[in-house]
Amino acid sequence: MRSRSSVRRHGVVVALGLALALLVSGCSAEGRVEPDVPAQIEGALPADTQQQLQSAVEFAMAATGSPGALVGVWAPWSGQWVAGVGTSDPATGAPADPGMTFRATTLSRAMTCDVLYALASRGTVALTDPVSTYVASAVNLGDVTLGQLCDGTSGIGSYRASVQGMWAANPGRVWEPRELVSFGLGHRTGVPGQAWVDSDAGYQLLGLALESASGSTMADLYERYVTDRLGMASTFLPDPPAAEPGGDPLRGFVSLPGPDGALACATPVDVTRASSSIGFTDSGVVSSLDDAREYTQALATGALMPDGMDRFAKQWPVAPDAPTWFTAGGGAYHAGSLVGEFGSVPGYLTASFADAATGLTVVVVLNNSAASERLAAYLAWELAAIASKAAPAAGREAVDAGLPWTPQQYHDAIAQSAVCPLPGA
Repeated sequence: MRSRSSVRRHGVVVALGLALALLVSGCSAEGRVEPDVPAQIEGALPADTQQQLQSAVEFAMAATGSPGALVGVWAPWSGQWVAGVGTSDPATGAPADPGMTFRATTLSRAMTCDVLYALASRGTVALTDPVSTYVASAVNLGDVTLGQLCDGTSGIGSYRASVQGMWAANPGRVWEPRELVSFGLGHRTGVPGQAWVDSDAGYQLLGLALESASGSTMADLYERYVTDRLGMASTFLPDPPAAEPGGDPLRGFVSLPGPDGALACATPVDVTRASSSIGFTDSGVVSSLDDAREYTQALATGALMPDGMDRFAKQWPVAPDAPTWFTAGGGAYHAGSLVGEFGSVPGYLTASFADAATGLTVVVVLNNSAASERLAAYLAWELAAIASKAAPAAGREAVDAGLPWTPQQYHDAIAQSAVCPLPGA
């Protein structure tokens, strides 16, 4: 048997070897951080609150044709509701389980901005650097900076409309990021730095620039600067070849038009196995409910931000007619007091929002991507409004989340955005 002292000596040698390896590679471990939010009450939300939440989720599932959903609602003063609703796979009847993984869509954008700010704090890049400094093919983008790509103010458009049909027909196709970016460049929307525009191409381009500047893959950069720091064991950027999102995923579907032109809501196509290159650093990351909660709370509180940096210092209207409380910047949306993201990739609609002051956090995943990603945001906002009124647990005070909308407003918005038949319609 090896003695305790020899084990200790062996551990010292291993530790020294690891330290030397880190020095040689130029890498060092990043510090672990915790989001600074109020402590979460252990236990479930009140039964009447849970019933309202369940009803809202089931309504959104019907509106999108989703056989299943994953949802987490955390109200630190009252309790939590973390659930799988419906089925992950209607062919087998396998239930949706809250521990399942999924494609986290545009939470990837926020994580890409985390990497940008981490590298900027170390002098590897500057927010004001032109993207053409790092991506040789971006020769006509000398006026577009890395910071503008993160903020969504680069003037570069979206590639989604150009390739959506090809995604549905061949979800396993591996896309070269520059090819997708080229579609977005064909839809430039204006002068950089003047307005926010939803630009998936911009975040793909930012990912390419960060890989070039750092000499590391974005998968490694996410791990070093985001997931390891927050203990997010289920979150990663998969390799490009087609695969399912994790070892036990919520299956993803899309309803396609039938011969009559109407969506075949009853027979959606399984697109669970797909290439992450469809999203890359815009929407390619895989995650779980618990990880998405942890990350969104970190995003809202600035837990990953280097000292002296503020990614949300400037906010931009999402649209000329958008409510004044709905803005974007820094790779995230602000909806009243909530900060987060919402988006879609083939098979999944997701939204994730958190309130830094109260800790109120909502994560939703619907497993049919036929509807607009806005519907996922509407569901998250409806659930947040319901949970904001949850009665406090014993010994805790009620919290005023101050959301500038009611649950009914976004319930109605979901009904108006429905792409599949609603109950009673």
